[in-house]
Amino acid sequence: MFPPLVALAACSGELSALHPAGPAAAQVETLWQIMLWSAAIILGGVVGTAIYAVATSGRTRNFSTRRVLVGWGLVFPGVVLTALMGFAFLRGERLLARSEDDESALIHVHAEQWRWRFAYPGGAQSTGVLHVPAGREFTVAVTSGDVIHSFWVPRLGGKMDAVPGKTNRLRLRADRPGVYYGQCSEYCGPGHAHMQFQVRAHAPADYPAALAVIADDPATGPLPVLDQRPAPASGVIADWANTVREAVGLE
Repeated sequence: MFPPLVALAACSGELSALHPAGPAAAQVETLWQIMLWSAAIILGGVVGTAIYAVATSGRTRNFSTRRVLVGWGLVFPGVVLTALMGFAFLRGERLLARSEDDESALIHVHAEQWRWRFAYPGGAQSTGVLHVPAGREFTVAVTSGDVIHSFWVPRLGGKMDAVPGKTNRLRLRADRPGVYYGQCSEYCGPGHAHMQFQVRAHAPADYPAALAVIADDPATGPLPVLDQRPAPASGVIADWANTVREAVGLE
């Protein structure tokens, strides 16, 4: 099998942005595919040109060095990068919430070291699990209570920073009922690895009942216990320090 295809065979799973389960994630995946294959074509052209230059070494070639530098060094990358940037802006703009979105339908996402809290219209709250209706767009209003975090559900859409004192909005949709996994994608301290959460997409008919259940059981759960193991080199440094003390007669 072609080696790149072997590598791409691993690009799936619950945290893979290349395994979309919603329109926002599908747009991200499409842009990734365009950039990947465009880069492969450009790479092929560059390698082909290098091979041609080596193969024809010593022969007389009649071409303008200035034309090559301007055309391939400025015009070509300028056109390609401008097209990619425009495509990315158009795709990304569709993910942002609109000012006319219904404020009463927002799901408020509050990040803190090191967990996620979710507040729904009507007063229900949950921690570590975000409940949404499948097949319908929903908007999350993301903020933070301490440092910068980043809200990311790879199979549903792109990332959105959670910034203290600021609220950022992101519009997503899960195509079908199921459980999707999210995580903080901005390093936020020693408990960063524990900042994971789930998105449970319910059938629209079952969604009100799911919110009613969490409203009756507002347990938030304890913060994750962090493994406070010493740094790998701490023992070596301590032994070295003791040796130095003994050598100079401090002990």
